[in-house]
Amino acid sequence: MDERKREIYTYEAKWPIYGMNWSARADKPFRLALGSFLDDYTNKVEVVQLDESTESFISRGVFDHPYPTTKIMWMPDRKGDRPDLVATTGDYLRIWEVMDDGIQMKSLLNNNKSSEFCAPLTSFDWNDMDPNIIGTSSIDTTCTIWDVERQQARTQLIAHDKEVYDIAFARGTDIFASVGADGSVRMFDLRHLEHSTIIYETPGMQPLLRLAWNKQDHNYLAAMPMDSQKVIILDIRVPSIPAAELQGHGAALNSLAWAPHSSCHICTAGDDRQALIWDLSNMPKPVDEPILAYQAEAEVNQLQWSLLQPDWISIAFGQKVQILRV
Repeated sequence: MDERKREIYTYEAKWPIYGMNWSARADKPFRLALGSFLDDYTNKVEVVQLDESTESFISRGVFDHPYPTTKIMWMPDRKGDRPDLVATTGDYLRIWEVMDDGIQMKSLLNNNKSSEFCAPLTSFDWNDMDPNIIGTSSIDTTCTIWDVERQQARTQLIAHDKEVYDIAFARGTDIFASVGADGSVRMFDLRHLEHSTIIYETPGMQPLLRLAWNKQDHNYLAAMPMDSQKVIILDIRVPSIPAAELQGHGAALNSLAWAPHSSCHICTAGDDRQALIWDLSNMPKPVDEPILAYQAEAEVNQLQWSLLQPDWISIAFGQKVQILRV
């Protein structure tokens, strides 16, 4: 038998996977939360963990979720001295607690008490420095900053002229950015919410779907236009002009993730069935091609880079999740 550790592990769910996130707790290695994408009101979230002795994934629990999750994220708690929480967005922001005997909803956060209708949430981010802060983005043009313990909104602001598709915190607790259907990347400071900074606007107001902040060097952001084969790298010190454009995919992109341990590596994945890793260390020279490429069996819908185990990336395609050693 080959003594080397395997480079790829695969888990097949009972349904198509869209939501996915690595747990950050040191006492729960190789654990992921997966969300279904079913054309149905009742969807699923499953917690799976790799058993390294049997080299296979084990289900640690499944729970029902209204509508597909637009995002799943574990509490950024590396020490593991807080409750074991995972959050989801869809119609509302929900916080779930994972316990030995099951998973239960801890709270449902709703800022719209006056109406029975809700504006769906497109995404959220859990603040690294203060796990009591979550920011959500919505199709109603707003972003909301939540106090997790009090289960109430700290502030809600009109962030864009159209739907907001993604939100991400920079390092620290005050700075965050958002992208949306108006094609702009906007930066906000919780200490001065009366104004925002437009860092970038796409030509022709092409909507921006995803946004990721470089956690090692917070001068850099990555943004992903809708139905596009490229990722835009932005330097907030030089607004309006991309620092680089990564063009190596043969079909539309679906997901992107910065390396948690390196300021100059980013991974992108899309409908061309590829996950590509790029080295940006030579910017401002053009970044012409990726340094690593992985070919999946189908269109890659989701990609996550493990904070706890930074030499592992997870990708989701169809009903499968694969974790890849990089």
